[in-house]
Formats: sequence, C-alpha cells, structure tokens
Amino acid sequence: MNNPAEKPTTFEGSYLGDSEQLTDESVLECKICWYQYQPSEGDEVWQIPPGTPFSQLPDHWRCPECDGDRDQFMVVTD
Repeated sequence: MNNPAEKPTTFEGSYLGDSEQLTDESVLECKICWYQYQPSEGDEVWQIPPGTPFSQLPDHWRCPECDGDRDQFMVVTD
C-alpha cells in the first residue's frame, strides 16, 4: 500500500470509519475506556434499542462511558 489514498485491504481492529466492513453482530470496543458496544444489548444511555448494529447508530452517538467519538472504537475479535 504505497499510495496513502488507497484503502487498506485487510481489516485490522479498527473499522476505519467504513461501516460496510462490519456485520450486524460486530462487537466494537472503545479504545479509550474499553466499553464494548454489544448490538444485542443496545445502549440505555443513548436510548438505542437492543438489536441495533454499530453501523446503524446515529451520527451523534458517542461512547456512553467516556464520551469518545465513534471512530475511537475497534472491532473485537473472538
């Protein structure tokens, strides 16, 4: 990947702002406070119902624990 404009071809932890790389079941973790967004649980603080994938969270959504931006989240691998 010599051209900085090229997107990475692998998916290494961060979703890099590209929600198309996420499945509806993807669990993401805040790299600031380690809060995990679990789609099956949703988010009570932001009134996000259970079953809402990370890719469908509203643009204004932030980490309910530390107020970190969405781009501070990384994909949790099994």
